[in-house]
Amino acid sequence: MSRLGGWLRGTTTKSDSNGNGNGNGNGNAKANGTSKAGEAAAAEAEKERADLADSLIHARLIMNDDIDGAYAALRKGNSSFHRLAAAVSFFIRSVIGLEQQVMAEALDMLNGCESKAWDDQKAAERRGARGDSIYLPGTEYELVRAESQLMGAVVGMLQESLVEAMKGFYKLRKAYLTLDSIIQRENRAVGETAAVPEPSANGSNGTGGRSTPATTTTTTTTTMTEGDVSESEGVTQPTTAITTPDTKSEKGEENDTEKKDAPTDNGEKATSLAQPASGSGDNEPEALNLTDPVDVFIHSGANMCFGLLMVMLTLVPPSFARILSVVGYRGDRARGVQMLWRSAAHDNINGAVAGMSLLAFYNGMLGTVDILPHPDDYDEAAEAVGPPPEKCRRLLATMRERYPDSRLWQVEEARCLSNERDLAAAVKLLTASTPSKMKQVAALSDFELALDATYAQDWPLMRDSFVRCAETNDWSLALYYFMAGCASLELYRDARRAGDADEARRQKKTAVGYLRKAPTVAGKKKFMAGKLPFELFLQRKLQRWEARAAQLGIEMADAVGASPALELCYMWNGFKKMGAAELQASAENLSWDRCTCDKSVVDKMKAEGDEMGVWAVCMAAIRRSQGRYEEAKEVLREHALKHDRSVFKGSSKNDYVLPAATYELAAIAWDECCNPPESSGDKAAYRKEKLEECEGHLDKVKNWEAYILDARIGLRVQSGLETINWFRGKMGWAVA
Repeated sequence: MSRLGGWLRGTTTKSDSNGNGNGNGNGNAKANGTSKAGEAAAAEAEKERADLADSLIHARLIMNDDIDGAYAALRKGNSSFHRLAAAVSFFIRSVIGLEQQVMAEALDMLNGCESKAWDDQKAAERRGARGDSIYLPGTEYELVRAESQLMGAVVGMLQESLVEAMKGFYKLRKAYLTLDSIIQRENRAVGETAAVPEPSANGSNGTGGRSTPATTTTTTTTTMTEGDVSESEGVTQPTTAITTPDTKSEKGEENDTEKKDAPTDNGEKATSLAQPASGSGDNEPEALNLTDPVDVFIHSGANMCFGLLMVMLTLVPPSFARILSVVGYRGDRARGVQMLWRSAAHDNINGAVAGMSLLAFYNGMLGTVDILPHPDDYDEAAEAVGPPPEKCRRLLATMRERYPDSRLWQVEEARCLSNERDLAAAVKLLTASTPSKMKQVAALSDFELALDATYAQDWPLMRDSFVRCAETNDWSLALYYFMAGCASLELYRDARRAGDADEARRQKKTAVGYLRKAPTVAGKKKFMAGKLPFELFLQRKLQRWEARAAQLGIEMADAVGASPALELCYMWNGFKKMGAAELQASAENLSWDRCTCDKSVVDKMKAEGDEMGVWAVCMAAIRRSQGRYEEAKEVLREHALKHDRSVFKGSSKNDYVLPAATYELAAIAWDECCNPPESSGDKAAYRKEKLEECEGHLDKVKNWEAYILDARIGLRVQSGLETINWFRGKMGWAVA
């Protein structure tokens, strides 16, 4: 007791003659300690801002085609931000060039960045909140980890290793949860909270303790259930349902362009790319009152990453989408597109990647899709399913202004031109442009030029461009040589028809050389440990031609049926990009009269149901693009759809013909829905009937068994169904 009493007395404050207690010394020491800790925290916060600013300055070089200069500068810094920006440089190289060595280096850098960000996140959490930030302490490093995981997931799934692909899915899961939690913090900060029951792991409703933004428009629900995420991952439980706020109309966006850009408090230029409509409740920087550069980085990065993820999940093939939905991954294209536009408004690396993703989505992905909103029906909700032309032009102009030395934007401009059926202008732009300093962008430009030359049926340019692709990029040498061989085959046929025997002999030898070289370099590239679909496709083709040549006693170049170059054109939906002259030329080039073998041999080839089916699908696509719908349907019925599925089964058979023919019927029905004849009477009833016809065909293809190139056709199907859902909502037609 005496010892306890002495301890208590020793800790009791006594007043001195000046009225000051003896405890003041301890109090001052504590105050001084607290003051020093606060000063240290402030110094760390200031260093963090300086590191972020420095990394963002050098990251601009990445998008300006000076990726080597960016990497050299970023290596001088050791912060998580520097490491992330350096990893981004290798990530962009890897996904553009698809080179295994670069992908391996990118994975190593991303893993190192993730580990560094984890350490920095824990340190930031110990320091506590940054001023009045809406984000939890360490969120900036949480975002760095999520970005690293998302990029690592993409690279992992592009790797030739199944193990790396599975690791990629795990990283995708972690990134999904982290990004969702950050976005929900923003939503709560602007007061858009509405309690939503969260299903448990077994699907029953429960209380998740989270809230989501109030619904302002009908959208697809994003569901993600995860009950076993450890706290060590630093990830909070995601919401169950997330809805998309209203987006601004195209007209409203156009009015915004009249306003001049003005600097904001965080040093960025305000842009008119993604300003929200008044009263939309959107979690924009203005609504969030973001002035701290770190907070702006978090906001733009989270919207870029999660928006990209939401869009990507709606683009996977139907069969793969079903697998992802079982484990809880469901995309929301409308929400994802809106988030990308929101991020693209920021003049930083996040905004650049968001802008690049939007242009790739609209010009690339949707550039191969037929079932898109008709211009007369286009409204603000259509932005998620079809390109907004004026808005895309402004985005492209903004990106070229921000990064004037980048050749990537020239590729996107060429894509815009080809999507407008101006192939001559697209080819001229790509051939006249200065080569990029970044070899991956240069290779992408070469590939885009090769495709445009294919659509334009400029066979010499097509051949030379694909040969150049083989010299500058090793993504699929087999495909490059096969395409070059197909171009030379068309030149051989042209020479034969022109009666130039010497030229025919030279082109025939060249064609056979390229075609036979293709299978010798096939199989070297894999996707998730499997062969590339296009390489399987070309191997089947070559086996078929070699077997036919041996059976009929002719040379391989003479055993080829209807134009394989135009068949490949169909795979990239090149007919959609052709003008009237190119469509007419393609119909002529698809003629069986161009075959270089005897008529008796041609008749035998035409008697093969799957061979004739390939011709029918290509010809139907041409007639549909010319607006000759009845002719297109007749070709499909007579030469493809009348056959049983067994006709198309076999190791070297064209098994994609029936699903492709069914898809063509859907595309025809959609074109008819968008262009009702004057004699249709009740146009609304006619359009609804055609819409349901289109949807029926798409559902049939969606549930088709596996076939080669199902991912390519599946993308068109999935996007078509998204468009149908939008149109039903616009017209107020419930699902039948």
